Amino acid sequence: MSSALHSITFDCTDAYTLARFWSEVTGWPMGADDVPGDPEAAVIPPAGTGGPRLLFIAVPEPKAVKNRVHLDLQPQDRTREEEVQRLLAVGATLVEDLRNPDGTGWAVLADPEGNELCVERSAAERAATA
Repeated sequence: MSSALHSITFDCTDAYTLARFWSEVTGWPMGADDVPGDPEAAVIPPAGTGGPRLLFIAVPEPKAVKNRVHLDLQPQDRTREEEVQRLLAVGATLVEDLRNPDGTGWAVLADPEGNELCVERSAAERAATA
């Protein structure tokens, strides 16, 4: 027997606000009953994708160290550069720019509570340089 991945859970200070950010990032809806001030909120993958939901749980302690786990994002309908700019516009911050002149590499961003994420090249960008 094995286990299915049900949720990726983030400890945070404001569950609703962070879920709203990640809903913008993924394009997935938030839970229908999530409202500001709730101690937990979820971002739900589209039906049939089989992906885990993103769950945000409010905790009293602040983030203290670098994440040991982070999410890597691959744009589906835009370039890596366009996606980095979109995420910065919705509240992410640039942590480290590891993009190379030849198009390889990635950008390390942080969500509004400092959780790191990486933006890689799109599949189309990878195919164009293969």
